[in-house]
Amino acid sequence: MASQRLAPFPAERAGRMQTPALLAERGFSLRAARDDDLPWLRDLYASTRAEEMAPVPWPEIAKRSFLDQQFGLQHKHYLQHFGDADFLAIEHAQRGPVGRYYLQRAAPDHLIVDISLFPGMRGHGLGHALIEASQREAQALGRGVELHVAQHNHAAQRLYDRLGFSVTHSANTHHHMRWPAHES
Repeated sequence: MASQRLAPFPAERAGRMQTPALLAERGFSLRAARDDDLPWLRDLYASTRAEEMAPVPWPEIAKRSFLDQQFGLQHKHYLQHFGDADFLAIEHAQRGPVGRYYLQRAAPDHLIVDISLFPGMRGHGLGHALIEASQREAQALGRGVELHVAQHNHAAQRLYDRLGFSVTHSANTHHHMRWPAHES
């Protein structure tokens, strides 16, 4: 699926989330996602499903075609349902793009639409720092933070638990989790 066929990202929002200081000190930055990011974003998506797809007895080209199609559908869904979100690329000064962070900042709660990192970047505190910064921003506005996580993604669930999220309900393949706004 050629990236030209995918819907374009919305224009960068004024007041979008800025790079948390801890990440900036480590050489990371956040910027608005651009249409020319779609090829590496497609690779990022495929990396998040690699473990799931490993036992599927398809030729690699069929797996990739399927994952490209799924990425296109996800991209379309995110733009249609969360078009007012911050669609952010996570970059490192030397490594280039390392992940994405899609955050809808609205009342009553902010929503982490998606957080994905390439495998070599997982488990190094990037997600923790981004989510913690989002929690601080939501807290300042008296809002909570919500997200959905695949039931089989135990590493992410442990991170969310450490950050104070709890499961509010589960449906099919995902848990809905919420971090409540706390009194200052």
